[in-house]
Amino acid sequence: MTTGADILLSQVTKTYHPPRGVPVPVLRGVDLHVGAGETLAITGPSGSGKTTLLQLIGALDTADSGDVRVNGRELSTLSETDRARFRNREIGFVFQAHHLLPQLTAIENVLVPAWATRTVEEERHARAVRLLERVGLRDRMRHFPGQLSGGEQQRVAIARALVMSPCLLLADEPTGALDHDTAQSLMDLLLELNRDEGATLILVTHSHACAERMGRRVRICNGRIE
Repeated sequence: MTTGADILLSQVTKTYHPPRGVPVPVLRGVDLHVGAGETLAITGPSGSGKTTLLQLIGALDTADSGDVRVNGRELSTLSETDRARFRNREIGFVFQAHHLLPQLTAIENVLVPAWATRTVEEERHARAVRLLERVGLRDRMRHFPGQLSGGEQQRVAIARALVMSPCLLLADEPTGALDHDTAQSLMDLLLELNRDEGATLILVTHSHACAERMGRRVRICNGRIE
């Protein structure tokens, strides 16, 4: 079982500087602690900084000031190589758009993160098979994304996010493009995998129903956590 990530943000700020225009402050001194194995929903209006916060925690972007620590490591001190290794091996990302590669089968898409490492191929392939079976796609492993429904494609994306046994799963509006029943089924799966895999789960969502199912909820408004 994976040991979940402990996340600590202290006075984090982020401002975007468009090439032509006025700087746009997005995060204005965010403090947040997420314990290992916890499930957290981040809610708030569009443009409030939810996705930016997720990107900072996942080392896809860097803060202007303040600390972002995952399991005690300050992410701003990591080299680009170490940041890439951190994202690949310790973070699982699930987005509203599944970002599957259309020319690859479901199982090949799940294995994409493993191809960038020297992990034992047989071991990762076996885990990919187990994950696809777990998300209900035992008979769809050799299908291409275009042959799968939207819900099935998101299930492949979840399996891909978990194939490296990450300590942290970051989901940005993963149910936004799905109908209600499929969205609830996907939430069932995320929470079940959180319990069984042990990874910390942080979910950005506009859905009140999805947020209610998480262990804790925080709301961002005007770049600050209320």
